[in-house]
Amino acid sequence: MQETATKISAVDFDEIRKEFPVLHQEMNGHPLVYLDNAASSQMPVQVADRLDYYHRFEHSNVHRGIHTLSQRATDSYEAARKKIQVFINAADENEIIFTSGTTDSINLVANSYGMTNFSEGDEVILTEMEHHANIVPWQMVAQKTGAIIKVIPVTDSGELDIEAYKKLLSPRTKMVSVIHISNALGTINPVKEIVALAHEAGAVTLIDGAQSIPHQNIDIQDIGTDFYVFSSHKMCGPTGFGILYGRKDLLEAMPPYRGGGDMIDKVSFEETTYNVVPFRFEAGTPPIAASIGLSEAVDYLSAIGMDAIETQETKLVEYAVQELSAINGLRFIGEAKKRASVVSFVFDHIHASDLGTILDKQGIAVRTGHHCAQPIMRRFNVPATTRASIAFYNNKEDVDRLIEGINYAKSFFE
Repeated sequence: MQETATKISAVDFDEIRKEFPVLHQEMNGHPLVYLDNAASSQMPVQVADRLDYYHRFEHSNVHRGIHTLSQRATDSYEAARKKIQVFINAADENEIIFTSGTTDSINLVANSYGMTNFSEGDEVILTEMEHHANIVPWQMVAQKTGAIIKVIPVTDSGELDIEAYKKLLSPRTKMVSVIHISNALGTINPVKEIVALAHEAGAVTLIDGAQSIPHQNIDIQDIGTDFYVFSSHKMCGPTGFGILYGRKDLLEAMPPYRGGGDMIDKVSFEETTYNVVPFRFEAGTPPIAASIGLSEAVDYLSAIGMDAIETQETKLVEYAVQELSAINGLRFIGEAKKRASVVSFVFDHIHASDLGTILDKQGIAVRTGHHCAQPIMRRFNVPATTRASIAFYNNKEDVDRLIEGINYAKSFFE
């Protein structure tokens, strides 16, 4: 098979947009404007074609197969691990664990590392802006171990109160688990500083990178975190697949999270011994096609360049904020100095779901609701927001359509 990832010398985002077939269709009689990228990004033809090629010509189970087709599938599957290691600058490809997504990755760490290392009175620090996936697993483990959850507050502008965080740290702090970019506010948190402060206190860190991995260069060794998690479908890859990066010495000391095939060394009814990292945490037939799809997505994003992607998206977010600011009655939820991709807002007299429905009738896809972040909604005393989230294949015309759609919707409530 020929290499399918686009090789882009000069970034032309108008041309790149053509590589996303889903964007070139009508919804409810209008050209589609897709501004729900924080929920799931779209897939370029290169990734879709690679998945199709695997299913047509390479499909076989991986590992242990002596026949050629199985060896080909295994080579493609394991090549994905190496590509992801390079993409995030991890020190060792065996620090890359394949999971079903960000949620699964956090549950793995909470149940394997947390259940092994937490005891009564130990402390886990989260933030007020966390996604439910980075709250509930820690609560479940805390209930079983007697650990205590502490929460970093958020300022009125939607930024973490770092001084308050410093005061929360103590010798009993065992874990600091923090979202990198808020899916509800767009706030970019200073994770390198957060990690350094946690390590000074003797704590281990986990960074939820689901919203950061599609939008900026991620250098694990520079951030210095012990665990980093993200999902394929946020970064132009298939759904149902994700990554747990873990520091190798921590992974090697952690017990398996699930039991089954491939995570074992030897099995008898008297005793089972476990495989080495990373296979110890990858029980059963893995998501082979999804891993190959993410590998292709990594090639695709790398060919464009994450710096170019960040620059393009920053311009679009700034333009969106500028244009939305001119709409009477619109109030932003989250106005951090550093933010990416996400713009959330409310009207006091228009419910978010009503606005989202009217926008949908005009072919404009946004997300409305609490965004699986109910604590931050309560912090700002709103039941829900309308969230427009931007990707590199969006353009100013998409933002203009959003503005027109909102003004049209407002006419129903005036």
